[in-house]
Amino acid sequence: MIKKLRVGTRGSRLALWQAEYVVSLLGRYFPDIDFETVVIKTQGDKILDVALSKIGDKGLFTKEIEIALLDNQIDMAVHSMKDLPTQLPEGIEIGAVLERENPRDVLVSHRGYSLAELPPGARVGTSSLRRISQLRAVRPDLELVNLRGNVETRIRKMKTEGMDAIILAYAGVKRMGYLEEVTDLLSSAVMLPAVGQGAIGIEIRQGDTAVAEKVKTIHHEASGTEVTAERAFMRRLEGGCQVPIACQARAADEELIIDGLVASLDGKSVFRSQLRGQPGQAEELGKMLAAQVLTMGADTVLEEIRRWGEQSNE
Repeated sequence: MIKKLRVGTRGSRLALWQAEYVVSLLGRYFPDIDFETVVIKTQGDKILDVALSKIGDKGLFTKEIEIALLDNQIDMAVHSMKDLPTQLPEGIEIGAVLERENPRDVLVSHRGYSLAELPPGARVGTSSLRRISQLRAVRPDLELVNLRGNVETRIRKMKTEGMDAIILAYAGVKRMGYLEEVTDLLSSAVMLPAVGQGAIGIEIRQGDTAVAEKVKTIHHEASGTEVTAERAFMRRLEGGCQVPIACQARAADEELIIDGLVASLDGKSVFRSQLRGQPGQAEELGKMLAAQVLTMGADTVLEEIRRWGEQSNE
């Protein structure tokens, strides 16, 4: 009988919130288990002054935690699903996906602007190539400023470093208590979210049936289906956080709708498509949608971006 479970996580406020949330949910089912939160520093936590697109490692916020899991230093790992590479290390699997928060992006402006109201030349902070490419497609007149850090750090830098607005994930803003700062909830027609955005996932060791049985009690089927479809889309495109790929799946009423896009860095080429099918086809639908956007011309854009990334890292 399990008496203690060690939960691995990054040390940011948002990561700790997510880990504590997982512990609180599991604690309702297993009140006799002692849960210990183990904070692990990742490469992404150590490199804060470089744009993610220039670092180039898809496991930037997960690798060290996964090593601890495989080394039996922790029993499970809690992640933002959008941070998890689509190819997991051998010996690790996703044990559960929690019920997803709103996956959309938001605009936060201390000057009160919506995206449409931002004046020409307004300075908008983001380090995400996915957001940059989509912003340039709808507002090529904006000045985009590299910005990293946690939610509170980005909001502070916006105010102190002369930015007019920043783009953040709704889920992180809500979980950190900053919803009153939001001035525009961005439509997915304008800003399609990242793969897995808004979802919390739990990694476990393959074959660890005792832990698997525990975490499956908090698995949310519809959210897991959506994330499966989105990750299949990205896996087929071989994209990571340094590639402007976006995808959103919605499972409802026995139907799964999946939207996906690949965009060029300048926003001038956007390849976007949608598929509908059954929730049980999640993996297949993701792969089919990826094949569609590749046929539309996304393969050329992806190759250009990979070359750009290689040159940036030289």
